[in-house]
Amino acid sequence: MASNNGSREQWSGKFGFILASIGSAVGLGSIWRFPYVTGENGGGAFVMIYVICVLLLGLPVLLSEIVLGRSTQRNPVGALRKQAPNTPWFMGGFIGIIASIIILSFYSTVGGWTLYYTWEAIANGFHQLSINGIEAKFGSFISNPATTVIWQALFMLLTMGVCIFGLQNGIERTNKFLMPLLGLMLIILVIRAVTLPGSGEGIRFILYPDWSSVSITTIFEALGMAFFSLSVGAGTMITYGSFLSKKESVPSAIGNIVLFSTLVSLAAGLAIFPAVFSLGYEPNAGPALVFITLPSVFAQMPIGSLSAVLFFFLLSMAALTSSISLLEVPLRYLEDEHQLNRKTGTILTGGLIFLLGIPSTLSFNILSDTKGLFGLTIFDSLDFLASNVLLPLGGLIVILFAGWKWGMNQVLREARGEDGKGLPAQPFWVFIVRWVTPLLILTVFAFQILSSL
Repeated sequence: MASNNGSREQWSGKFGFILASIGSAVGLGSIWRFPYVTGENGGGAFVMIYVICVLLLGLPVLLSEIVLGRSTQRNPVGALRKQAPNTPWFMGGFIGIIASIIILSFYSTVGGWTLYYTWEAIANGFHQLSINGIEAKFGSFISNPATTVIWQALFMLLTMGVCIFGLQNGIERTNKFLMPLLGLMLIILVIRAVTLPGSGEGIRFILYPDWSSVSITTIFEALGMAFFSLSVGAGTMITYGSFLSKKESVPSAIGNIVLFSTLVSLAAGLAIFPAVFSLGYEPNAGPALVFITLPSVFAQMPIGSLSAVLFFFLLSMAALTSSISLLEVPLRYLEDEHQLNRKTGTILTGGLIFLLGIPSTLSFNILSDTKGLFGLTIFDSLDFLASNVLLPLGGLIVILFAGWKWGMNQVLREARGEDGKGLPAQPFWVFIVRWVTPLLILTVFAFQILSSL
C-alpha cells in the first residue's frame, strides 16, 4: 500500500473524494463552533464577512494542499520532500502531522461528549429539565473522570474502526453513508426550527447583516473561522488529495467542498437560532450554546425529544467524519514512509492518540488545577497550541511553498484534470495565493496569539 510501489489506493471517483473532504471539513467547527461564534459576533454580518474570508483565505490553501497531494501521491512530509528535495520545506509536513495528532487528542474529548449527549437524548434524559438542571447534568458528567474517559475511548474506537478498513471500504464508504444522512437530518432540523412560533427573529439574526455590530474583532474572528472550518493546515487535505486520480479536475472539486461545507455551517445556524429565539434564549451563549442551552431548548419544544436525538446524532457523526481525516494523516505517513501495514498503523496511532488525549479529558475534573501554557488547562493549552500556532503555521508554509517555491504556474497546471479546465481568472488567483492569503494567515496568527495573552 506504500506509495513507492505503485499500489497506492485511490478514491473510487471524484464524488467519493468530495464527500470525504466535506466530511473532514464539516465537524464540530461547523455545527458547534460556527453557530456560537456567529452568535457572539452579531449574526448575519459575521456570516457575510466569513464567506468573503473563505474565498480569500480558506479556498487558496485548500487548492494548494489538494494539488500538492494529488501531484505527488504522498503524505504531507513525502509530498513536500518530493517537490523540494534536500530542502527544509518538508518540515511543514511534520507540523501538519503533529497538529493532527494534537487536535485529535483533545477533539476526542469533545467527541466523547457528543456520543454521551446522543445517548442521553435517545434515553430522553433532557425531558422537562430547566437550563439550570441541564447545566448541572453537564457539570456532573464532565467532572466524572471514569465516565468521560470511557466515552472518549468509545469515540476513538469508532474512529479507528473506520480507518482500519482502508480508504474505499472504510473512509469513503462511511462518508457516502453519513454525509447524505447528515444533510437530511439538517434539513429536518431546519424545517422544524423555522416553523416554530417566533422563529422569525432567529432567521433574521443569521441572515440579515447588522453592520453596527461589526468591529475589527468580528473580522479577525471571521478570518480564523474561515481558516479552520475547511480543515486546512493539518495535512488532512494533502493526504486526501494524494488519493485523487489525476484525471479529475481539482478546481471543480474544491468548489463543491467550499460550497457544501459553508452551506452546512449556515444550515446549522438556521437549525439553532430560530429555536433559541423562539423560546426566548440569548444567541451569544458561547461554547455552552450546544451542550447547555440547546438541550434546554429541545426540552421545551413540541416533539423536542426527537429533535434532540437528531441534532446530537448529527453532531457526533460530524465529529466522527472529521476525526477520521485527522487520524489518517499520521497513519498514512507511517504507511508511506515506514511501510507499516494498515492494521498495525491504525492500532498504534489511534492508541497513542487516545493515551495523549486522556489528560485533556481529565483536565475537566481531577487535573483541573494542572496548568499549561499561559496558565490554561491541559485541554485549552493543546487547543491553543494547535489552533493558534500549528494550523496557521502549517497553512502558511503550504501557501508560501505553492506561491513562491513550487510556482503558481505549476500549481495551476497540476490542478487541471483530463478536461483541461483550470481556475477562471488565473492572474487574480496568482495574486491572491502569493500575496493576499499569506498576509491574511499572518493576520490570523497575530490575532489569535495576541487575543490569548
